[in-house]
Order: sequence, then structure tokens, then C-alpha cells
Amino acid sequence: MATIKGGEFLIKEIKSEDIFVSEEFNEEQKMMKEAVQDFINREVWPLKERFESKDYALTEEVMRKAGEMGFLGVSIPEEYGGIGMGFVSTMLVTDYISAATGSLGTAFGAHTGIGTMPIFLYGTEEQKQKYLPALTSGEKFGAYCLTEPEAGSDANSGKTTAELTEDGKHYKINGQKMWISNAGFAEIFIVFGRIENDKNITAFILEFDKNNPNGVTLGEEEHKLGIVSSSTRQVFFNDTLIPIENMLSERGAGFKIALNSLNVGRIKLGAACLDASRRIVTESVKYGNERKQFKTAISNFGAIQKKYAEMSTKTFALDAGSYRAAKDIQNMIDSLLAAGKTHQDAELTAFSEYAIECAIIKVYGSEVSQYVSDEGIQIFGGMGFSKDTPMESAWRDARITRIYEGTNEINRLLTVGMLLKKAMKGKIDLITPAMEVGNSLLGIPSFDTPDFSETLSEEKDMIAKLKKVFLMISGKAVQKYGADLDNHQQLILAAAEIMIEIYMAESAILKAEKIVNLTSKKEAESQIAMAKLNLYNAVEKINSFGKEAILYFAEGDEQRMMLMGLKRFTKYVNNPNPIALRKLIAEKIIAENSYCF
Repeated sequence: MATIKGGEFLIKEIKSEDIFVSEEFNEEQKMMKEAVQDFINREVWPLKERFESKDYALTEEVMRKAGEMGFLGVSIPEEYGGIGMGFVSTMLVTDYISAATGSLGTAFGAHTGIGTMPIFLYGTEEQKQKYLPALTSGEKFGAYCLTEPEAGSDANSGKTTAELTEDGKHYKINGQKMWISNAGFAEIFIVFGRIENDKNITAFILEFDKNNPNGVTLGEEEHKLGIVSSSTRQVFFNDTLIPIENMLSERGAGFKIALNSLNVGRIKLGAACLDASRRIVTESVKYGNERKQFKTAISNFGAIQKKYAEMSTKTFALDAGSYRAAKDIQNMIDSLLAAGKTHQDAELTAFSEYAIECAIIKVYGSEVSQYVSDEGIQIFGGMGFSKDTPMESAWRDARITRIYEGTNEINRLLTVGMLLKKAMKGKIDLITPAMEVGNSLLGIPSFDTPDFSETLSEEKDMIAKLKKVFLMISGKAVQKYGADLDNHQQLILAAAEIMIEIYMAESAILKAEKIVNLTSKKEAESQIAMAKLNLYNAVEKINSFGKEAILYFAEGDEQRMMLMGLKRFTKYVNNPNPIALRKLIAEKIIAENSYCF
């Protein structure tokens, strides 16, 4: 399996044998998947009503049970109390444990991600030995105190102060944090504050004991649109003392810790949207097969079938992209470990390398979750708006996913920004392929008819052309605006949309091709259809955003030439039939009475 660098998918041809798909879970992973599914079906689904009634104690109770089952320490090495199964398995557990309610998914994600990983990735050996076993077992829970009233997306602008005491043994923390997940039952806080006039914030580990609050005051539970049983409070610090040995990493490293911790959180958030989306599709199909109108099941209506097909297709693409990126990260971790790196260094390096892909999965997954839950309500009709069915809570829970771990707008800007930084540092060569695309616009296009006899061969050819669209637009944008590009956010957002669609469409195509190779073309008929439908939708979006970008920064002959290039790069040789593809996909899940991929 060949390894590519983060962001290199835009300039290289990726083959299906070079990606991992969830159909390739090993026996240990399959057993873990079944264990998590059984846990959710036993401990969460039957108590769904309590989770929708602000039962914070229930969330804490289920989290402790998850700890007892080993789910909280999947990726943490055994020497720190975990089970060391690796990052793909971590994604797997995050995927399936978030299926039933966003309240548990949020508590789990906050604890295992930003509540635990900063200590694992940046802690000293003493800090890891002291805190990780309790966090991985569920004996204690973690919270991450970064956001402030005036410091949201601009995380480094926090006002919380950290002042060294006169005896030099403690830092005295003063400030206010808000939207802190798990605050109501957490006992280990990652707290960020600024020492003197430092440019960057510093991170600390705070042990919190409600019987000895040490200047810590918790606000009341926030009343939220969704994830209503996840504990979310403000946290106030008034001369709170933290021992100097509880500084995390070094002075001024807090901003770096925050950014790198978010990379882990972002890709896991995308995975946390996965089984929730699968279950919404399944519930929608079951309802459609049972609900009769005009003397027939509503699943027989084309308008409903279109929804089933699009919901399934987006979920399939999310599955493909999530596990593709997870395995790339895992491969790099394994490679660095084999080269003698510590777990700490290996994971830090890998998550940083694939930060672009982490942001892509976060954006795409959160928007799939919102789309699928919204269509689920529509299929249920009036019943979907009722609390008696699971759709309205799924829709409410989905809404926060586009906000936390960095808003989707911030993450879109980051995908392009991080790619260009890699290019400027010489870590990825965008200039050469961008120039080649630019030169090709001046030449005469080939009118030969390609051989598309192989399964999905035209779709893979289209992906290659879509990559040219991104290179054409981003190359010209950088050439025109240079360092001032940051001031053209709508242009960056258009480029980001193109990048995201390319990665997810390619992932779906390669997953479908791999399933064909693992089974047969006949058995993979529905997966092929979903890959084709997803690409069709991606081409339409890329054409629209590409045109928007070109009209913004190009004029005259240059504009006409680029628009012609866009048309050439988004043109099929054999146009797909999206209605026929949707019918094929819908008929499959209607017959199976579930999302069955």
C-alpha cells in the first residue's frame, strides 16, 4: 500500500489498492464493532427518551460503563491503561458509539479526544502515568477549557491569565471559560491561560475536586438546541492554583497544543456522524416501507426514493473518506514507530501531516449528518417533527457538529491555507502541475475517444480532470493575489468546496472499486451506483464553484479561456443517468429494509 503525504491526493493518481475501506476490518476490529453496537443497542437506544430529557447523570453513568468496556482507551498504549488498537480502531469505536444520541457522542468525543489526547501527545512520562490510566478506565473524565466569551475561532486571543506565585511552586489561574463539554462531571481539566504578556497561551493540567474547589466555580448547565444531556457549563477560575509540574509541554506551547488536538477531534467528529447517519437512513426506510398513502407504501414513490438514494450516497462517501484518511494516519504512525519514534512523536507527526484531510472529513461529515437528519424528518412528515420519533432529536444533535472543533467556515479556510503553506515550504509541489494545467489550456484538446471499458474508468478519469480544475483556479489565485489571498475569503471558500468534493468523490469511487475487487461487479452494483451518483453531484458543485471563482478574479480573454477549461474538465464523455442511479440505490435499501452497505 503506497503512502502519500497530506494534501498530495490533489496532484497524484490514487489507486484503490492504496486505500483502506471498512469492509477490510480485521477480526479484532469486527469484534470491537459488534461490542460497541451491542453496547449502544443495550445501554442507549432503549433509554433514548431519558437522553432527550437532560439526564446528565445518565450520560455520566453510560460513559463509566464505556470505560469498563475499554472503549475510552482504544488508541492509548497498554502501559497507560489503554488497549493500543491503533487509530483505525479508534475511528471505528467513535463511529459506532455515536449512533444513538449526540449527547453520548459529544461526551465520548470530548473525553477521548481533547480531554485525553493533549496529555498523551504532550505530557511528560510522569503526567501520562499519573493521569491516563484513570482517563482510559472511566474512573475520571476529562474536559478541555479553551473557549472564552471573546476567544472562539481565534483561540489564541484568550484573556485567562496564569501568574507564577511568589514561592515559584504554582501558577495562579484567573479567567472564564465557556461551552465546556463534560464540565459537570469532569475531574481533570486541560486549562489554557496566558503567562504575563506571552504571544501564545500555555496549557496546564488541573485536578478538580468538587469538595475542594480551589477557586473553581461551575456555571449552570447550558440549555441547548441539541445534545441536551451532554454536560455543557461555564467554568470560572478565581486564584486557582496549579502546580508548576502540571504545565503541559512548555511555556507558550498552548496554541500549538490546541491546534494539534483539534486535528484529532476533527476527523473523529466526522466519524461520529457516520453510524448516526446509517441509522437515520435505516429508520427512514423502515418507516417508508410501513407508511401507506394512496393505498401504497410511500417507499414506492419516486420523490421518497430520491431521498433514500441521496442520503445513502452521502453516507457511503463519508464512510469511504473517513476510513481512507484514518488508515493513512495509522500507516504513518506505524512507519514512524518502526523507525524508532515514540508513540507521542509518531502521532503528533501523523495528525499534523494529515491536518487537511482531518478538516475535510469534519466539514463533510457534519454536513452529511445535517442533510440526512433533515431528509429523515421530511420522510416521516408530521411525525418527523414529533418527539415521539427519533428524527427531530437527530436533527437537533446534528446541528452542533458544524460549529464545534472549529466552525465549518474556519475549517474550509484552513484546508486551502494549510495546503498553500505546505507548498510554500516545499513539502508539496503544486506549482509544477498548476503550470502544466495552465499551459494545457493554450493547447488543442484531444478529440480521441478514451477506452472506458473497465469498471469506473471514466469516473477515475473525471477525478483526474477535477483535480485540474482545482490546480487551475488555485494556481491563478495565488499568482494574482499572493500573500494577499487571505483577504479574499469567498474565493478561498470556493476553492475549498472544490477540494472537499474531489477528496470525497475520489474516496467513494476507490471504495466502490475495491469492493468490486473484493467481491464482484454484480455484488457491488449498488456501491458502483453510489460512487457514480456522488461524482455526478460533485461535478455539478465543482462546475458552479469553479465558475464563481473564475468570474471573480479573471477578465477578458483570460476569463474566457479559463471558463472553457472548466467546461472541458467537467465534461463527461458518457453522461451518467442520475435518476436511474437513484432508482437502483433506493430499490436496494428498500428491499433490504435498511442501510445495508
